Parts: sequence; C-alpha cells; structure tokens
Amino acid sequence: MTAVFHAYPAPAKLNLMLKVVGRRADGYHLLETVFRFIDYSDTVELAVRDDGVIELLNPIDGVPAERDLTVRAARLLQQHSGTSLGASIRLTKRIPMGGGLGGGSSDAATVLLALNSLWQTAVPRETLMQLGLKLGADVPVFIFGRNAFATGIGEELTELELPEKWYVVLHPGVHVPTAEIFSSELLTRDSDISIMRILETTQQRRNDLQRVVTIKYPAVNEALSELGKYGSPLMTGSGSCVFLECDSEIEADKVYKTLSQKYNGFVAKGLSVHPLFDSI
Repeated sequence: MTAVFHAYPAPAKLNLMLKVVGRRADGYHLLETVFRFIDYSDTVELAVRDDGVIELLNPIDGVPAERDLTVRAARLLQQHSGTSLGASIRLTKRIPMGGGLGGGSSDAATVLLALNSLWQTAVPRETLMQLGLKLGADVPVFIFGRNAFATGIGEELTELELPEKWYVVLHPGVHVPTAEIFSSELLTRDSDISIMRILETTQQRRNDLQRVVTIKYPAVNEALSELGKYGSPLMTGSGSCVFLECDSEIEADKVYKTLSQKYNGFVAKGLSVHPLFDSI
C-alpha cells in the first residue's frame, strides 16, 4: 500500500528583542525575548505507519537521522502517548540552519502538533509544550502558537498582539554556533528585567548577543551595516541572520532588491498566529 503523506508548514521566527538577564546554576541563561512568527517555512511531510517505525526519509547531510529533531520529536510523542503507530517523515528545508530563525525547533514543533492529530493521541497543548522543552528552549513557543513575550530560558510565554509588519531577512553566509556565543566571556548577563513588561518589550529593539556575534563574525556586522542604510536592523537569536522591520511589502521588497545581489535572504510577512494553531 502506498504511503499517504500530509504536508505541514514549520514557520521561522524572529526575535524582535532579546535580553540576557541572568544565568541559572545549571548553566542555562535567563532571557527576555519577543518571538514573532513569519510567513517563511520549512515543510514537514508525514505519513502514518502501523508498524511503529519512526523514519526520516531524507536526512540532512551531517546530521544522523537519530539526532534529527523531527525524529526525536516523533519518538517523544510516541513514548509519551503509548501509541503503536509510527511515521515516515520527509523534510524540505528553506529556513537557513544556524541563522537564529528557529528552523529545527519549528520542525520539531510541527511534528508534535501534526502527529498528535494524525495519531489521534489527543495530548493537550500544554503537555506538548512540556515535551517540546525537552528538545530545545525554542520549541514550546511554536506549539504555544502565538507571538509571545518569553522569560525564563524562553519557555515562560505571554501572548503578544503585534502590528502587521513585513521583514527583510538577510543571511550573511556564516553559521554561528549558539553554544559558542552563550559561553563567550564577552557576553554580559545582567541586563535589567523589564518592569512594564509587555509595553516595554514591544518598543525595545536590542539583542544582547549581537555585540558578541559581530565581534567574532565580521560578516554579520557587515550585513547589519548594509541593512542599517534603510532603518534600524537587528540580529535574530544568536545569529547569523539579520532583519529589518518594514511597514509594507512594497518597502520591504524595495530594500531587499537593492541587497539581493550581495546577500541571500527573503522578504516575509509577520504572522499573528502559527499556521497550525487550530490543529489541536
């Protein structure tokens, strides 16, 4: 019997603000950040199997299938729910790896959301978020499904209403390892905690990791300088991608057109909810 595949989007995210406000005893950093979903996605295709096997049909070069977050997510839900079903997975990557856009985390979240529906395991959203946290600090927000102000290590989420915006996103062509940036002696870890949290965070435009990355990776600094000719750009996550917020698609397209010969990148609309928000 031919496997029936279902396709699901796994959108990228931007950090519109990111502050490092402390560090826990276990080494994890305490953050304040604003997550915004954008209309630029990987595609996860899933086919239900009745033999219990979890299989990634097209592993990414250099990433063994067993370590891929999509496989780990499927196994985690399988184990938690006790289902006897399995899944074949196909992954189409568009989101650059190591760019701070959350691609791997989003892929994992989409697997949890989609298989929860396909397997009819009926695991509540809150529990899926807890499972996702075992895979990575950015996974829960994609399951939460709404733009959010995040605290803790990024898992304590408060829904944010954000205005309609468009984004020019550039990839400077370098891969920035997250662990290297968070462990750097150059990183300050004592930014003030916001008091008027929601009000302040929608107006602040800073990323405490940006200074460290631009010192270590001049290409990121150069991309910020190029985008800076058109506004106030920011790096997302721990890099390497940088972005500029625009009021219209026309404005964003115009900026990107002038830079597209030098940089890979894209223009994307900000989303108000995750495309799979209503799937569970």
